[in-house]
Amino acid sequence: MIQLIKIMTRSLFNKMLLFKIPIAKIAGLKLYHFDQHKAQIFVKYGWLNQNPFRSMFWAVQGMAAEFSTGILCIDKIQKSGQKISMLVVGLEANFTKKAVGKIVFTCEQGAELDAVLEKAIATKKGQVLKMRSIGIDEKGDQVAEFFFTWSFKVKA
Repeated sequence: MIQLIKIMTRSLFNKMLLFKIPIAKIAGLKLYHFDQHKAQIFVKYGWLNQNPFRSMFWAVQGMAAEFSTGILCIDKIQKSGQKISMLVVGLEANFTKKAVGKIVFTCEQGAELDAVLEKAIATKKGQVLKMRSIGIDEKGDQVAEFFFTWSFKVKA
C-alpha cells in the first residue's frame, strides 16, 4: 500500500487507486471527505458502473463503502507506528433504494477504531471491529448500508 504521509488527501487517494486498485478508479470512486473520525467516498452512477436495471452495480457500491472504512483503518494504522495487518473477515449489505445519481458512502467510526487498535497493540492479540458505511443519494435518501468486519493483528 502507498505510504500515507499525514492524512489522506484527494491527490493521495487518486494515486492509491491508480497504482494499487485501478478498478476503483475506473468505477469512479473519489474521496469526498476525510478526517480522524469520518471518511466519505463519492461515486456517481454512470455507464461504466451500471447494472442491467439502470442503477449502480452493487459491487461498485460495496467498493465505495469498503473504502470509506478501509482508509480510516490504513491511516490510523500508519499513524500508530506499529506493523498491524488488516483484513476484511465479514461483510453484510442491505439495499433500500436504487442507486442512481451521486452517492456518498460514509463511515464515522474513527473513535471506535482507535480503541480497537489500542487494544490490539496493548494485548498483541487479534481484534475485530464491525464498521458501518451508509450510502446516501443526492436527495438525502439512504440507498445502501454495508457492514465490514475488519480483523487487526499486530505483526510479530
